[in-house]
Amino acid sequence: MSLQLLAFDCDGIILESMDVKSDAYARLAEPFGPEAMDRIRVFHALSGGVNRLEKFRWMYLTFAGREPLPAELDAAAARFADLIRDGMRHAALVPGILDVLKRWHGQVPMVVCSGAPQEELTKFLSERGLAGYFDIIGGAPPSKTPLLRSLLQRTGGDLDRTVMIGDSLKDLEAARATGTHFYGRGERFAAEGVPWHTDLTRFNAWLEAQNM
Repeated sequence: MSLQLLAFDCDGIILESMDVKSDAYARLAEPFGPEAMDRIRVFHALSGGVNRLEKFRWMYLTFAGREPLPAELDAAAARFADLIRDGMRHAALVPGILDVLKRWHGQVPMVVCSGAPQEELTKFLSERGLAGYFDIIGGAPPSKTPLLRSLLQRTGGDLDRTVMIGDSLKDLEAARATGTHFYGRGERFAAEGVPWHTDLTRFNAWLEAQNM
């Protein structure tokens, strides 16, 4: 097999951390009322791969009717980091991910391509004993598509021999924009014409069947 690169999203692909972050967004929206808390949960679920600063901006535009001040964005980012800290440290691994990492570590370069801040990603993955599986841990900024392009350039991966593994339409968008293969987690990909499963327990078998 001449597979050259595996690129992984983090939330929902490596760690079961979507609910951790959904709860944090809801806490940030609490001053705007219960409806705002519910709506930002939905917005977060539908906006996987979008940088959190853009979600904070949406929160202010939607519920305060104005652009947030830079100081308000900084405060929201700091508060968000505090709110997710314990949850990220204890979030379960996505079923199948550890088998995937062990199977391909040392065989194929592996990178993280996430919309979360890079320093935060490195910290949490290191604390979980997972950072050593990855050649590069990439996070925001930039956004997902330019980040994936940058990772491809840095590793020298052939587009047709690279697989992006993600759980959001932003992940699929990045794969399509760069020309890489894609494997999705979740039923949202059933209508997208790409391989997918509810977790990563079938990923190794799928990958081994590919002629890359």
